[in-house]
Amino acid sequence: MNETIFQSPFEMKRADKKALIIEELKKLTAFHKDHCEPYEQILTKVPFDQEIASMEQMPYLPVQLFKMLDLCSVPKEEVMKTLTSSGTTSQQVSKIYINRETSELQSKALVSIVRDFIGKQRLPMIIIDTKNVIKDRKSFSARGAGIVGFSNFGRNHFYLLDDNMEIDWDGLYAFIEKHKGERIFLFGFTFMIWQYFFKICRDKNIQLPLDNSILIHGGGWKKLSDESVSNEIFKQSLLEQFHIPLVHNYYGMVEQVGSIFMECEHGHFHTPNFADVLIRDFDTLEPVTIEKKGIVQVISILPKSYPGHSLLTEDVGTLHGEDDCPCGRMGKHFTIEGRVPKAEIRGCSDTHAYDQQNGVNV
Repeated sequence: MNETIFQSPFEMKRADKKALIIEELKKLTAFHKDHCEPYEQILTKVPFDQEIASMEQMPYLPVQLFKMLDLCSVPKEEVMKTLTSSGTTSQQVSKIYINRETSELQSKALVSIVRDFIGKQRLPMIIIDTKNVIKDRKSFSARGAGIVGFSNFGRNHFYLLDDNMEIDWDGLYAFIEKHKGERIFLFGFTFMIWQYFFKICRDKNIQLPLDNSILIHGGGWKKLSDESVSNEIFKQSLLEQFHIPLVHNYYGMVEQVGSIFMECEHGHFHTPNFADVLIRDFDTLEPVTIEKKGIVQVISILPKSYPGHSLLTEDVGTLHGEDDCPCGRMGKHFTIEGRVPKAEIRGCSDTHAYDQQNGVNV
């Protein structure tokens, strides 16, 4: 894989990117077919043609299969960590097996994407979560994996919430005072930010001087949708309460860590050089045209240790264009409208909300 794809993640134009993605997908599909028996058995029912010339023809897996099958393409002794999707006591979770090569590619990808939005300098960082989420370094939940990944862009990390999911007020005020005049980076999962930070401060009428800060967040939209909180309401609420001028949502999943899709200033998610999306018809699963809703298929050339390179999600999305977003970034740009009706509830931070309601500690 050419390392230059990580240097400027949104500058590769359509023809070059298409050629790269197709070539890498062919290699990955062939490799996983030879090294992951369940995947090989699946492909016997969905024949794979090495000569196919488009992403639309590539075989894909429903993301739910990672909850049902043990999908790993490397010897277990090469697995350095196992990531798990969110789940409840009544749900199975996905298990994603990561070896060193895949981990390094995921890290390079995440670094290239995030630096495009916040710059190369590591910033004082507030993590809107509890440190308990990352205790086990060999087995991460989606929340834990996100925190560890994004922590690389910060310094002097401050975890906002204590073990009881309550704000550490003394620590917060000390952090803000210490870094007065500096740009601050905030990270958290959408529901956690809304429930345990914004709503608490709103109810206590506490405003914070975070006017020189940037917030990146993702996951947990199911709960906020139930409360009729849109992306626009979320941003405006944080601006009014905390004076945060830059808020970027991202779309991603534990089954394709590293290949996140960041939201630009025009409200569009963007595909980087090493990832792509297709939108498929709800009934026929055929690819749909621009501005038509369908099921989102996510594509990544990063997964070397498990067959997660082409996945059909449970999410509804709309493709708005390619290489023509007003922000100037190349690649496809799209939006997400929610989950496919009756799809199993699963999200980076929905788990916490669900378990709190059912009296289960996480």
